Amino acid sequence: MTTHAPQTTRSVTLPTSLDEAVAALTAMPAAVPIAGGTDLMVAVNKGRLRPAGLVGLSRISEIRGWRYQDGHALLGAGLTHARMGRPDFAALIPALAASARAAGPPQIRNAGTLGGNIASSAPTGDTLPVLAALEADLIIAGPGGARREIPVAQLLAGRDMLAPAELIGYVRVPLLHAPQVFLKATGRTGPGRATASVAVVLDPARRGVRCAVGAIAPMPLRPLEAEQWIASYIDWDGERGLAGEALVAFGEYVAAACIPDPPPAPAGMEQPVHPPAVLHLRRTVAALARRALGRALS
Repeated sequence: MTTHAPQTTRSVTLPTSLDEAVAALTAMPAAVPIAGGTDLMVAVNKGRLRPAGLVGLSRISEIRGWRYQDGHALLGAGLTHARMGRPDFAALIPALAASARAAGPPQIRNAGTLGGNIASSAPTGDTLPVLAALEADLIIAGPGGARREIPVAQLLAGRDMLAPAELIGYVRVPLLHAPQVFLKATGRTGPGRATASVAVVLDPARRGVRCAVGAIAPMPLRPLEAEQWIASYIDWDGERGLAGEALVAFGEYVAAACIPDPPPAPAGMEQPVHPPAVLHLRRTVAALARRALGRALS
């Protein structure tokens, strides 16, 4: 294989611990961390990125598994989608496993990692709405062995960014031991990037419903009012069933919250309406939310 890209000297570092990786990034600020490379290498191959060096994370065994911690699962950022899709992980966090299994073809699932999905923050990232609905936290590794914890929603919203030489080490997810569902819609070409996705998580201990909608905005959206409204109609001490009309209303509520109507026109002017493509997307979100909640409650 040949390339017409200009050849320059670049360094590749392969640390075996999280702190070694941080130290390597500190020593070479222009270097870029790489795990699965499913997003990074696309940018490199298209000429949009020419990193001066690479810090490979594939040999850091401590971030390629998970463990239990105070009612939470501490997930290593190096977990691949293929690993999260296996039955033992699905029994732990069903919605996250479902989103991992939906993340493209096998070659992508075998290489792509949980931390990479979060760090790239692509709107179509399948795990992102699930993490938002679970209200997960990130444990960030910094220079000198420093560790800090932030909600994943803050990073995805841009309210808290990674500082130079910082890396996502772990994702801290509460174990709710309750039904969780992830659904997504793709284009007509088959499995691939989502046009819309929905994660629904039940939280019986707090008598709450958590919902997050992905792929339709730069970050996952939480329709909080819709969550509170539908939670008030669920019989948490009984069978938790809902009538079909309530499920339909929930779907419409979620879709309207995430894709609101255009603002009213001034008096005497024609009321604006959404174009057909946006109306179709809104119907898709409503259907996904309705089905996801129905499956969670059943």
